[in-house]
Amino acid sequence: MTVTETQRAIEAVFRIESPRLIAGLARIVRDVGVAEELAQDALVIALEKWPEAGVPDHPGAWLMATAKHRAFDRLRRNKLLERKHAELGRELEAEPATPDPSAALDDDVGDDLLRLIFIACHPVLSSEGRVALTLRLLGGLTTEEIAHAFLVSEATIAQRIVRAKRTLAEARVAFELPRGTDRAARLSSVLEVVYLVFNEGYSATAGDDWMRPALCEDALRLGRILAGLVPGEPEVHGLVALMEIQASRSAARSGPAGEPVLLLDQDRGRWDHLLIRRGLGALARAQALGGALGPYALQAAIAACHARAPSAAETDWKQLAGLYETLAAVAPSPIVELNRAVAVAMAFGPAAGLEIVDALRSEGALDGYHLLPSVRGDLLVKLGRVAEARAEFEGAAALTRNARERALLLERATRAAQAP
Repeated sequence: MTVTETQRAIEAVFRIESPRLIAGLARIVRDVGVAEELAQDALVIALEKWPEAGVPDHPGAWLMATAKHRAFDRLRRNKLLERKHAELGRELEAEPATPDPSAALDDDVGDDLLRLIFIACHPVLSSEGRVALTLRLLGGLTTEEIAHAFLVSEATIAQRIVRAKRTLAEARVAFELPRGTDRAARLSSVLEVVYLVFNEGYSATAGDDWMRPALCEDALRLGRILAGLVPGEPEVHGLVALMEIQASRSAARSGPAGEPVLLLDQDRGRWDHLLIRRGLGALARAQALGGALGPYALQAAIAACHARAPSAAETDWKQLAGLYETLAAVAPSPIVELNRAVAVAMAFGPAAGLEIVDALRSEGALDGYHLLPSVRGDLLVKLGRVAEARAEFEGAAALTRNARERALLLERATRAAQAP
């Protein structure tokens, strides 16, 4: 293996192992920022030694043992955390010179990962900070990669990550698994972060691309890991089900030139039926655990209703309208109401849907949200009010920050103007 090939292998190993390294080290040093630095130190040492000595049989164990020794040196040098210093010293003295993989990779790595997830998604952090820190620590993404995914500068992402770490340290957030009512609130924050990442990949809010599939894949991987760590939490399975089924449509959501293709116009033969089956299985697990009425499970049930229909015309729109009504009662929001308006319009006619949309507009909660005029434009076209529809589509195009979506909305405005 050449030096370049070895370096690539090291970088690949580190991307896979870094979440477990950081999680295990954070349990020892009680600081995610320090834990990440120690993991990076281990990577630097690997880059120095492995090209000559070769990649070890158990690279993850080697990195963990190396990072632990660096942690010991750091604690001793800074004379910090004397009790932890002593505990770590005893642990390291008991380790053989060539570490056994099962000893170097801690038995409670699952708990460590779960702790790290709860820390990275802690409610004390801003939403942007939680997303950036989660992708950095658990997704293994570089600052450059996160910045590229969210179309912001590296400096901005770096500031978010530094600020998040500082906030965690200043708040003295304990590196432990939350219990009782605190666990439910913290888990809700975790699920929110994972779904925020997924949604930014599924429908990019800005830029020239309609989708960013890599972010969807990162969110799905995090969701699947979480489901394995807390298999008894129904809403975790509900979220995984929702993401699996939505991701199944990815190939059909863009045309040959990258233009958006809306749900009712998609070629369902291009949907990924393996992902659909996985999503339906996750939904069944959520429901079996008593989570049928959880917000994510309900959204997954809505997605499943679409997935089971051979065509848009064969969709059970009345069932969908009922599911949205239940979701609105469980997790009320104007966006849920907007989606309910679409289902009601398909089930009971455009006038019924328009009534809901107009009520939303009068409330003002969705002012500035481009999909409100977009949906209203659709309903007005069906009612033959094409001049009004054109104005709605043009207004929606002015509000969106996504270039692909803007082009689609302007095209629909032109078609509305040409309608008889």
